[in-house]
Amino acid sequence: MTTSAFHDTFSTDGWIRRFAQSVDNVKDRLTSLDQEVGDGDFGLNLSTGAHSTLRHLDAIPASRTGPAAPLQAAAAAFLDEVGGTSGPLFGLLFQSLAVAVADTGAASTTALAAGAADGLAAIRRVGDAAPGDKTLVDALGPAAEALRAAPADTPPAEALGRAADAAWAGVSETARLRARMGRSSYVGERAEGVPDPGAVGIGLFFASARTVVDDLSTRLG
Repeated sequence: MTTSAFHDTFSTDGWIRRFAQSVDNVKDRLTSLDQEVGDGDFGLNLSTGAHSTLRHLDAIPASRTGPAAPLQAAAAAFLDEVGGTSGPLFGLLFQSLAVAVADTGAASTTALAAGAADGLAAIRRVGDAAPGDKTLVDALGPAAEALRAAPADTPPAEALGRAADAAWAGVSETARLRARMGRSSYVGERAEGVPDPGAVGIGLFFASARTVVDDLSTRLG
């Protein structure tokens, strides 16, 4: 199969739908992680956003089909209908990806890299989090860098796979960090050894570009 064929067969609609299914599959584990370090509502919030996204996807008119539309649907769902801190932050990432893909008219590796970088910048600006603070930034930063480093002709699914691997490495690193931001910072040593749930959500999102995630045991132990 040629490189152009790889580009043609990658579907942002499939990616977002797999993400929604992945969230459903691991919602209870996300909740238990957040109960250890936060309010315990992360799994529910992410699941609410995923189900809302599916409703937005199914309502997209035929005249608006295109690679940016599923990302825009996810952005609308998470920005408008998800509570807590995580909803708006994930929404900003989806929105940035949608804008970058719309600007080029294709979900190319170059567009996805630009969108991930813009999403990271927006999240850092709004959340005031930096690398090492034990937040989703510690997974999104490496993922964005992996996309940036991928050659422009890399098939999107392959580039997103590299981003997923980098994100999961960042997730593992958060388990060794002392939280300096967010709810985890209030529980002190109790959060040590536990990966940041938001970072896990980022790993889940990028991993879903290739496959539905059935459980997190192979990634989190």
